[in-house]
Amino acid sequence: MLCFNIQGWRSEPDSLEFLWQNVRRSVRSKKDETVRMFSRFLPSFRWADFILPSTFQLSPLMELLLEPVDCSETCCRLQLGLQEALVNAVRHGNDGDPRKCLRIRRILTPNWLIWQIQDEGDGLPSDARQGSLPHQVDANQGRGLFLMHQCFDDIRWSRRGNRVQLACRRPGA
Repeated sequence: MLCFNIQGWRSEPDSLEFLWQNVRRSVRSKKDETVRMFSRFLPSFRWADFILPSTFQLSPLMELLLEPVDCSETCCRLQLGLQEALVNAVRHGNDGDPRKCLRIRRILTPNWLIWQIQDEGDGLPSDARQGSLPHQVDANQGRGLFLMHQCFDDIRWSRRGNRVQLACRRPGA
């Protein structure tokens, strides 16, 4: 089961796309020059939502998530970082339970490629979110967060710690 919502075509009044459409509509309807000048600063973005069962079979999803990345070098780097984030969400967040879901949102802006990955777990404590290597070289775990921090330009966590936002500046932006 893979559900997705391309470019946020939702009609709920609280959705971000609905908000921007209304702001743009009101901006376009005004004759005031300052309001028209403001409209060029509204963000131009698209997003896609993916909801799927918690599984380690991530290849088809990775292709969809990385589809808009043009540069092959950047694509390889982002694939490694996304793979680590998704495996962490399945293994640690959802405890490998296929009845639990992963929610992924891919956001494309003129300057950024952004992925938000959310699991159904309790979240990662804030003191464990650092991207450093484990103290023991042969440790069984601990490299995933380090690799994520190396692969992305910006990483942010939800307060609860069960959603991570990974951002990469677009090549040439």
